[in-house]
Formats: sequence, structure tokens, C-alpha cells
Amino acid sequence: MKNRVKVIQVGILVLVAFFIGYFFGINKINYDWKNYKPQIKIASKEPPSGISNVDFSPFWTVWQKIEEDYYDKTKIDPQKMLNGAIAGALQSLDDPFTVYLPPVQNDSFKQGLAGQFSGIGAELMSDKGNIIVMSPLSETPAERAGIKAGDVIVKVDGKSIIGWSITQAVENIRGEKGTEVILTVIHKDTNNKQVDIKIIRDIITVKSVEGYIKKVGDIENIKVSDDKKNLKVTYIRLSQFGDNTNKDWTDLIIRLAGQIRTDKDVKGVILDLRNNPGGYLTDAVFIASEFLNQGKPVVIEDDVINKKTLSANRNGQLTNIPLVILINRGSASASEIVAGALRDNKKTKLIGETSFGKGTIQQAEDLGKGAGIHVTIAKWLTPDSIWVNGEGLKPDIEVKLDPKNPTHDTQLEKAVEELLK
Repeated sequence: MKNRVKVIQVGILVLVAFFIGYFFGINKINYDWKNYKPQIKIASKEPPSGISNVDFSPFWTVWQKIEEDYYDKTKIDPQKMLNGAIAGALQSLDDPFTVYLPPVQNDSFKQGLAGQFSGIGAELMSDKGNIIVMSPLSETPAERAGIKAGDVIVKVDGKSIIGWSITQAVENIRGEKGTEVILTVIHKDTNNKQVDIKIIRDIITVKSVEGYIKKVGDIENIKVSDDKKNLKVTYIRLSQFGDNTNKDWTDLIIRLAGQIRTDKDVKGVILDLRNNPGGYLTDAVFIASEFLNQGKPVVIEDDVINKKTLSANRNGQLTNIPLVILINRGSASASEIVAGALRDNKKTKLIGETSFGKGTIQQAEDLGKGAGIHVTIAKWLTPDSIWVNGEGLKPDIEVKLDPKNPTHDTQLEKAVEELLK
């Protein structure tokens, strides 16, 4: 009997303890929720020396108000708020190329320059609240699906992206191999007509340099007269200026240069910079130096206070070889530097369509913990002091691709024709 009483007593105590615990637990959760404040460590509220003294009190007041009064505390992510504040500050410069890259996006950018990533294969930029395609990379899902340089992306998977940062756009467009993304785009000069384009993501491997020497009759997708089919041209395709570009370029030139100089049937070089979104400035100088005598100007850096000329810095192997260059709307930045330098110095003909028109230079820096920043440090000018920003390089011979027969490369065909004259 005593044992049964003890069991009952213990049971009552357990129940009482449970209800007391439940009562205080619930009230403590409510109390903690009401007083919830995400923690972020502030190293200093004082601006570093040398920086303009700005009153940050409104910023901290807004931050505190959000923490105290915003109704859904689960949406408060201090790191995202900080990232957004930094991105907003940079957007006030009205410069689409000065951007803050959180860790994921910074890593994606580095992967792109390294030559491999998972996504659709398109270089993007942000301008006045719009996400614009600078260029689709060659032989990628984006290009095959019909994405074009200059396209304005208005939706991703049916969701409007107007006002998104480049970071948000990249984050939502990239994804695992084999998955689908639907981009709603407005092609240039189509009266704002929106088109849905389905793209299957893939591993994008960008080989920055490839080329060959061929009889023109053996080049696919062009037409030449029978009497010229046995003549030869050198074709070099440069898709970006990335981590491996200089090495890949050197390997190719070592393989081809001897034949280019000695085979009398080789009539010259076609340098294809179409859909090349750019990359490292030093690579642009290196590539241009292959065709210029040492000391010839390649590009002028202008940071408003000073002008600095970067010149051909090595003995190129193709300085006396006939050359034509292919460009289009997707040729931007470093590819425009090369094209502009060779036209100004050698009167090299540019063939195709007007280039993108990115006339500024960015400096990329890591900020720690995976994040990075790109800051515009100067504008660049061609050796003849032409600033292409917003205007692009206009071709000497304008040739558009035939939309009814995209396999017929009319631009490459014209380049071959010019070399064989």
C-alpha cells in the first residue's frame, strides 16, 4: 500500500513539474521572442582614419527599429542586412561594375575566371535596376537556348527581378547541372517583347583559347569560291581573359607560329573576340603584345588625376602577320582593349558588330571570410584616346549574322574574304 502511495505521489509531482515547466517554458519563449535581438559584432562605430566623417546614427537607429519592431523575427538575418547595406551604398555610385560580392558570389566569380562552374554560361551586369547579358559564353546552354548579348532579363522562373542586384541574379540563375531555369528576356530592338527561354544548367568549362590553321575550303559554315579553297588562314578564338589565358595562348602560338610565318599559303590571322566578356587587364596587354612591337601603347589608364600608358611588354611572334578581328555586342572590356589597341596601332580591321562598350577598369579584392569587392579605379582609353564606354567599338566592316540561318557564319566568312584579298 505504501509503495502504491509513493508511486501516486511521484506521479503527481511529475505532473505538477510538467505543468509548471510548460507554463514557464511557454512564457519564457514568449518573453525571449518579444525581446529577441540578433547578434552582430560591431568592431567600431567610428570611421577609420582618412574616411569622411559621416553621421551613422540614422543607420543604427533603423537597424535597432528593425530588430525591435519588425513583426517576423525569423526574417531578420544580420549578415544579410549588412550585405544589403554594403550593396546599397555601392549602388549609390550609379556604377554597375563597382559591386560587393558575398562569399557565394565571390566564389562563383573566381570559378568563372578559373574556367569551370555550374550554370548556364552567361556574363551578366546590372545597370539602372536591370540585369543585362553582357555575353553568352560560346557553346554553353545560354548560347544554345538563344540568349544574346544585350538581352534584358526581366524574370527568373516567373519571378520578376527588376531591381535585383547582380548578386541576387547570379544566385538564382546558377544551379546544379541538369536542373532547369526559365529566363524571361527582352531581346535588343524588339519593342520590349518578352520571351520565355528554358535553359538546362550544365557544367560550364571555358577553354579560353583555341585555334587552328586550315584550308579555307575546310572551314565549316562559310562559303568561298573554288579558286580560293586551297588557301589557308589561321583562326584563333579567345573566349575570355582568365586564370589560364596567357599559358593557353602561349602554348597555341608556339604550336602555330612557325607554320604561320613559313607557309606561303597561310594568308593571315583571324582573331575572334566575339562574346568575350573580358577579364584581366594584364592579359589584354599580354595578348596585344603578340601583334605589336615592344613599347607600342596598348591602353591608357585614366583615374582623373593621372594618366598611365600600358605598352606592349614582350617580343611578339606575329607582329608582321596580316590580321583581322571579329567583334560583336558580347565583346567587352579586355577584348575591347585588345581590339582598340590593334586598330589604333596597326589599322587592323574590325569586322562584325559594335562591341559592348565597357570602358572602365575594376580592382578585385578579398575582404575576408570569402567576401570580395570590385571597385572601379579608372577608365581606360584606346591608344588614340578614345573612350568606348557606352558606345563600343564600331566595326570597320559591319556584318550581321543571318537570323534565318545561324549556322552560316557570315562574319567569319567576311573575315576570310578580307585576308584573301
